Amino acid sequence: MSHLHIAVLEGDGIGPEVTASAVRVLKAVEALSDDLDFDFEHISVGAGEYLKSGNPLPAQALDRMRACDAILLGAMGLPHVRWPNGTEMAPQVEIREVLDLYQGIRPVRLYRPSLTPLKGRQPDDIDFVLFRENTEGLFWERKCSHDPRADAVENAMRVTRHGTERIVRAAFEAALRRRRKVSLVDKANVLPAMAFFRAVFDEVAESYPQVETERLYVDATALYLVQQPERFDVLVTENMFGDILSDLAAGIVGGMGMAPSADIGDTYAVFQPAHGTAPDIAGKGIANPLATILSAAMMLDWLDHGAAGHAIRDAVEGALRDPACRTADIGGGVTGLEMTDAVIGKL
Repeated sequence: MSHLHIAVLEGDGIGPEVTASAVRVLKAVEALSDDLDFDFEHISVGAGEYLKSGNPLPAQALDRMRACDAILLGAMGLPHVRWPNGTEMAPQVEIREVLDLYQGIRPVRLYRPSLTPLKGRQPDDIDFVLFRENTEGLFWERKCSHDPRADAVENAMRVTRHGTERIVRAAFEAALRRRRKVSLVDKANVLPAMAFFRAVFDEVAESYPQVETERLYVDATALYLVQQPERFDVLVTENMFGDILSDLAAGIVGGMGMAPSADIGDTYAVFQPAHGTAPDIAGKGIANPLATILSAAMMLDWLDHGAAGHAIRDAVEGALRDPACRTADIGGGVTGLEMTDAVIGKL
């Protein structure tokens, strides 16, 4: 029996709603399994925690996360809760940095043809995964302050050999388990840091002669994601580019409610939907829980319970076969609770 201690960070906005759905699905998997036993520990982190205690990420919360086997996160941040430099509080980014979760993994899969705005696309046409370097790049100076009266403010893009090598290697290892193709996404024609990123990529690629490679500029990649999504298997890129492209990719499979993600390091891992807190719909019961449920499936994969993760993905696919089983964001009228019930029913 695998006893798994899971930290649940509900966060803000719709975060508590979607994490509750994912926990319900995990409990349903547990009830059907002979070797899974979950212990869920709820930890308060986020803008709401800041309003209560003055710290969106208390040190004791981090300590408790480190003691868990994995971390399931809802969504964090509220538009009106900001640091003095004007940026929104984003403890989820700080967690990545503190726990060294350098792999930002965003799988993109089309579950039903009706969910994509791309004409004539079938599920097999859109099935790829984006690897985003998670700890440096343009996010490197995110905590810097600036004089609001200044005439100019600069942010540096930091690209290190160590940081690039490990994310590129992770992408190639993933490609070996998939269709053996890696697409590098950069802006090496303009930015010296990106030329360095490409040079390190080329060095790592020599160790994977069995994997096909291509090198694309980020602007061209945005075009190809819409025009030729079937060309992609594994993409690897810098932090900010990955942040932007993963949202575009979500748009071609149904939107952010269909976009799971994982932030993985060598020791710790966080699993969360790629969407934000959506405070405008919080508490209305209409938030799409599927991105969080699919993130929970990724968590099971990482915990070496891939069969259970696969069962969740199959259940999501089965629930979506019913055209009436859609939350508002994907063209339907069911509640998040009803969507969750449908997935559990398919389990």
